[in-house]
Amino acid sequence: MTWEKTIGRVSFINCEPLFHGLEESWSVLPAPPSWLTGHLIRRDCILAPIPAADYAKNSDKLVLVPDLSISSKGEVGSVLLFGSKEISDMKSIALPSDSATSVTLLKFLIKHRELNPNYIEMGPDLSGMLAECDGCLLIGDRALEAARDYPELIKLDLGKEWREVSGHPMVFGVFAARKDSDISSVKSAYTALIQRLIAFETNSSVRKDVIKTSSEKSSQSVDRLERYFGEVINRMDPEDMTGLKQFLNSACQMKEEIRMAW
Repeated sequence: MTWEKTIGRVSFINCEPLFHGLEESWSVLPAPPSWLTGHLIRRDCILAPIPAADYAKNSDKLVLVPDLSISSKGEVGSVLLFGSKEISDMKSIALPSDSATSVTLLKFLIKHRELNPNYIEMGPDLSGMLAECDGCLLIGDRALEAARDYPELIKLDLGKEWREVSGHPMVFGVFAARKDSDISSVKSAYTALIQRLIAFETNSSVRKDVIKTSSEKSSQSVDRLERYFGEVINRMDPEDMTGLKQFLNSACQMKEEIRMAW
């Protein structure tokens, strides 16, 4: 399978609506969000969801495709700050090594509260992180699991907080391609994903299958995932694009315009 027939995907269930039932002609490369940026730049895949913060760092090499994202209109449910202390009392916060956007966003939101804790990068494990630090950031399936098992430790939902601070949705992941990629190959990958998204949005049996598969993969209940797939969204609309521009400008200090593939 060539790299032009390979699509990267975040190895969390937040991408399941785009990849469930994907045509078998496509190879899928699953990886943590921050790893996918390297895969994309090294030409291991033609298209991939990468952290929005990584796009800001590599905007000279990459372009974005329309319509697709990993975003939230408010509460996201899977990007959470945990701890036994209140945020204002946290002297140290453990940051996961598998995320770029969420780390950048947390630092921005904490600074907005005029707080200045120490940050320590660690492997994404709740008990290990909290054994060393007052708070810890978890994302994706691990955040969902920790929220289910230790709801009393949730101190901040970063999607909700960003909405309150900025007034806009939060785009955690963008779908990017190398700007020197063959545009027809990028469009083919985009079309394969958008078809799955449309099926998820419009076909109740497809949505039911996606949620069932996600429940089996994550051990989350069907009821929780019914809510979760209303919190995390894979379709990017104009309001999301406004939020993305705000995040790239204010939190990532990116000054140039977003470059789209078409």
